Amino acid sequence: MKKLLTIMLLTTLTACSGGGFGGGSSGGEVLPTAAVTAGAAPGDPKDVATGLSVPWAIAFLPGGDALVTERDSARLLRVSPAGKVTELATIEGARPDGEGGLMGVAAKDGQIFLYYTAEQDNRIVRYRLSGDSLSDERLLVRGIPKGGIHNGGRLEFGPDGYLYATTGDRDLAQQRDSLGGKILRMTVDGAPAPGNPFGTLVYSYGHRNVQGLAWDGSGRLYASEFGANAYDEVNLIRPGANYGWPEVEGRGDDRRFVNPILTWPTGEASPSGMAYASGSLWVGALRGARLWQIPLGEDGSAGTPAAHFTDRYGRLRAVTASPDGTLWVGTSNKDGRGSPRPGDDRILSVPPS
Repeated sequence: MKKLLTIMLLTTLTACSGGGFGGGSSGGEVLPTAAVTAGAAPGDPKDVATGLSVPWAIAFLPGGDALVTERDSARLLRVSPAGKVTELATIEGARPDGEGGLMGVAAKDGQIFLYYTAEQDNRIVRYRLSGDSLSDERLLVRGIPKGGIHNGGRLEFGPDGYLYATTGDRDLAQQRDSLGGKILRMTVDGAPAPGNPFGTLVYSYGHRNVQGLAWDGSGRLYASEFGANAYDEVNLIRPGANYGWPEVEGRGDDRRFVNPILTWPTGEASPSGMAYASGSLWVGALRGARLWQIPLGEDGSAGTPAAHFTDRYGRLRAVTASPDGTLWVGTSNKDGRGSPRPGDDRILSVPPS
């Protein structure tokens, strides 16, 4: 039976729907969550595109257009800042099912990287983008454990130029020779990146279901992670570190594992996409149906979180910083767990302050 360790609630924040929040360093020391507070509230969101179906991820191209994946249709879309939507391809190998389908997308040097659920596993593939056409398909990683839930799926390029990918646990998070329950780091050819802690694709382990990655201005990597029944997390990621799942959910104060820098009750988060802008992490909440702002201290600690747009747009999944400094945020109300509203699903442009 999975062991849930008692979580220390550091404070109760009535401004954030009355939820409890905790923080902690990897050594178990409590970080003062109220030491940093959010600045000005974000500006009013504006629709960029409407009528989409479960937009899972957003990645920007050098010219300012965005690539958008639709999980359940397996369509890869190109969306301009003016809202023009062009279908680039339907990914033939994708087999949408449950929480799986066409998920992560990243772009670099004219190449497009996709994470999708196939017949037997989750995979990472690469294409060449020429105009509005994809070519030169290459399978980079196969054999990532799949399931009806917990598929991970986020792809992001780090400031080091390497591709990072998140995978779901499937009860394999503590097994370093498995690709399940991990953050992976690789070259554009799918090989383990130089300096990886174990000489494999694995960068960190002990994760349940990471769906958000972001780097702050100092190059520190953060991940948003779904809990099971008690606490969701934001973690500050270190190479080779063990984040505890399934032995720990939330804060455990166990020297074998790294504590999260922030936890939420699962009803207030189910955190998915994440971006860094204006000194804060911005996290889309699915079950919590809000956009969380987490100001960061100079040491990378989490300050007092602030909730924005609670219940205004429903379930929020994709969150990406655009070239013009705004956040693009995607709703996920057609994913079988939400209540679609007129115009859903949509991509919103949100000024972060």
